Amino acid sequence: MERTDVERIHQAYLREQRRQKWLVTTTQLALLILFLGAWEWAARAGTINVLLFSYPSKIWAMFVEKISDMSLFPHIGVTLAETVIAFLLSTLLGVLIAAVIWWSPFLSRVLDPYLVVLNSMPKVALGPLFIVGLGPGLLSIIATTCAVSVIITTIVIYTSFKEVNDNYIKVIKTLGGNRWQVFTMVILPATIPAMLSSLKVNVGLSWVGVIVGEFLVAQNGLGYLIIYGFQVFNFTLVMVSLLIVAIVATLMYQGVAYLERQLTSQFK
Repeated sequence: MERTDVERIHQAYLREQRRQKWLVTTTQLALLILFLGAWEWAARAGTINVLLFSYPSKIWAMFVEKISDMSLFPHIGVTLAETVIAFLLSTLLGVLIAAVIWWSPFLSRVLDPYLVVLNSMPKVALGPLFIVGLGPGLLSIIATTCAVSVIITTIVIYTSFKEVNDNYIKVIKTLGGNRWQVFTMVILPATIPAMLSSLKVNVGLSWVGVIVGEFLVAQNGLGYLIIYGFQVFNFTLVMVSLLIVAIVATLMYQGVAYLERQLTSQFK
């Protein structure tokens, strides 16, 4: 096959990829517009209870109002700071715990059933315990969030450690490498993609943990606004808060996904 033929096939492939991406994006936008339009129509036609569900134009009007008077930004800043701190801390703890368990086969056998049990427990229910033990503040919110995300992070990363090809480990050991060299030269490099993927999972779990923690103790933040909106029957405020959570969480997720693509390409 001539070089020009290869280039022509490659260009056709790239065009098809761009077409597929454009088609997916267009379909996503169409679905969103259809959903919002149906919601607006149902509210104005009286099909749904606007007191409970509000409607897009009213939500947008309140969003613009709150942005204009700057009253939302302190709440967004508090929740975002708590989420980033909890996200980094839970990811670090998950990696460290997974590494310790991998390092000791005995410890792995001992802790394996406990990890399964802890993963099945409703970690949010521990929130009141953290409030009593750590006080109604930032520490209890961070602890609640870590409880939600640390166990699943540990399990995902530890599983990726165990799935590394044994032949790579045997090569290092045959050459006289110790366990530390196996970990740093084989296990960590081989599991970096899995670690990066777990970051995306942790984004969602961190937001869940922080919002639940703010439900319990906070006097500011987006979780506080949601609870306050329910208490005063201002469900439009609840919807605005949920909209902001969705937007900021999406931006954070996309940032982590971009970091994953950049780092993954370097290890290929």
